[in-house]
Amino acid sequence: MAADALSRVFSALADPTRRDMVARLAVGDATVNELAAPYDVSLQAVSKHLKVLEDAGLVSRSREAQRRPVHLEAQVFDLMTKWIERYRRQAEERYRRLDDVLSAMPDDVSPTPPQEGTTP
Repeated sequence: MAADALSRVFSALADPTRRDMVARLAVGDATVNELAAPYDVSLQAVSKHLKVLEDAGLVSRSREAQRRPVHLEAQVFDLMTKWIERYRRQAEERYRRLDDVLSAMPDDVSPTPPQEGTTP
């Protein structure tokens, strides 16, 4: 996934309404009307949110007879997870090295009091 696409995904998910829509779509496909139901916004506003999610590759729309369900594209989350996982592993390695340094330090070292005439 290109950095531009990843930026679009994270940008799309920065909005709480869109995150909520994604969470609801994780349960199953829904129409625009079904997605709009819990919000006090117009169908046009919901469609704009869906357009952002669609442009980021997070959702797709299909046609089933008279119904046009919105579908969550889960593979995008796999790509995001791989990106996040790389940095999580790096952070864990840093913490592991810090743990090694801290465990190598003697436990009975007390701080040295400041000497007279010096400022702390």
